[in-house]
Amino acid sequence: MTKKPAKTTPRDRRSDAAAAPPIEIDARALPPLGMPPERFLRDYWQKRPLLIRNAFPGFESPLQPEDLAGLACEEAALSRIVVHDRARDRWTLRHGPFDEAEFPGMPRQDWTLLVQDVDKWDTDVAALLPHFDFLPRWRIDDVMVSFAAPGGSVGAHVDQYDVFLLQAQGRRRWQIDARPDPPLDFRPDVELKLLREFRPSHDWVLGPGDMLYLPPGVPHHGVAEDACLTFSVGMRAPSAAELLGDFVDTLASEADESLRYADPDLAPPADPNEIDEAAMNRAVAALNRLRMNDPDRLGDWFGRFITLYRAAGEVQPGEDRGRSRIEIEWDLQRGAALLRHPWSRMAWRRARRRGAPARLYVSGHAYALPEADARRLAGAARLDGTGYAALSEAGRDCAIELLQAGHYRLALLDEEDEA
Repeated sequence: MTKKPAKTTPRDRRSDAAAAPPIEIDARALPPLGMPPERFLRDYWQKRPLLIRNAFPGFESPLQPEDLAGLACEEAALSRIVVHDRARDRWTLRHGPFDEAEFPGMPRQDWTLLVQDVDKWDTDVAALLPHFDFLPRWRIDDVMVSFAAPGGSVGAHVDQYDVFLLQAQGRRRWQIDARPDPPLDFRPDVELKLLREFRPSHDWVLGPGDMLYLPPGVPHHGVAEDACLTFSVGMRAPSAAELLGDFVDTLASEADESLRYADPDLAPPADPNEIDEAAMNRAVAALNRLRMNDPDRLGDWFGRFITLYRAAGEVQPGEDRGRSRIEIEWDLQRGAALLRHPWSRMAWRRARRRGAPARLYVSGHAYALPEADARRLAGAARLDGTGYAALSEAGRDCAIELLQAGHYRLALLDEEDEA
C-alpha cells in the first residue's frame, strides 16, 4: 500500500523558512562575505542570491565617472551606452568607442555607460580581485564598471553566470525574482535581451560598499536612484556548446591522419544503397579512436582554453624583446621587477603522475615546469628579483620567455614607483 505524503502545515513552513539561510546579511564584522568562505560556497554559490550589506565598509570608488567616460573613448576598450525612453518604453543600444565631446550633451537621466574589462586598464580596480580569492582566479572573467544617470538601467534581464554587483558610488535600486522557475521569455521588440515579464520578489537600495551576489539564472533589474557607479565582478562560465566546439576543434587539429573509417569485416550488403547498422557502428568506432582518453591531454586542452580571454586584447611582444638576459637579471638584482601584462591570464595544474612536471597555462599556451615554479608564476602578478631567484633554472627560462612574448614587462625601480 502506497503511503500518502504527510501534509505540510503552516508551522512546518515557518520552520523551513527559519532553517533557510538568510537572503540579506551585514558583513561589517567579517567582510566581504559576512561569513567564512566555506559557508558562502556551501549555502549560496550557484544556489541562492545574497545581499551583503557593508561588504566593503567605508568603500571609496577608485574610479570616477569622468575616468570611465575617458576609457569609453579608447579604441581598444569595449563599451556600450544604453538609453531608455520611458515614455515609449524604447531601448537604444550603442557601441563604442565614443567621442569625448558627446558626454556633456547626454541627457540628465535614463542612460547607462558600461565598460568591460576595466580591471585590465586600471590597477586600482584590479586591486579588488584579491578579495575574491575564495574562488579560483581563472573563473573570474572581468570587472565591468557602469555609470548610470538617475533612472539609468539596462532593463530586467538574466545572466547565465555568477556575478557580484558592488555599489561603488551613489545608490542603485535592485529588484530580483528569487522564486523557483521565474518566467524567462525575452521581449521581441528590443536589441537587448530583456525579459518580457518581470515580477520582483525582493527590492533593495544599495549604497557604497554594499554588494549583491547573483547565481546564474536569477532575473534582476537595477535602476539608479541618483548618479551612480556599479562594479560587476563577473565569472567565466563557458557554455557546453562553447566547450564542445573548442574541444572538437582541438581533436581535429591534433588527429592522426591514419585514423580513418575502416571496414575490414565488410560483408556483401543486402542493399548497396543502405547505411546499415554495421556501418554506423564503424563510424562510432572511428570517432571513439579520437577521444581524449588521456587525462593529461584533456587537462592541457582545458588549461589552454580557460586562460584565453573571451573579449580582451591579445598580448603582443613588448619593448623588452631585444634586451639581453644578462641585462634583465642585472636589473632584477637591483630592484627592478617583472609586471604581468593585464591581459595575460595564467593558471596551473599539478601532474597526475609522480615525478612528472606540472603545467603552467598562459593565455592559451602550456609550459612544463616544476610544481613550485608553476605555482609561483601563476600567482605572480609582480615578480621581483627575490621571486625570480627562487625559481629553478627551468622556471627562470620560462619567465624570460614570457617576458620576451610580452606577458611581463620589466619595470625599473623608479618606473614602478611612478606607476
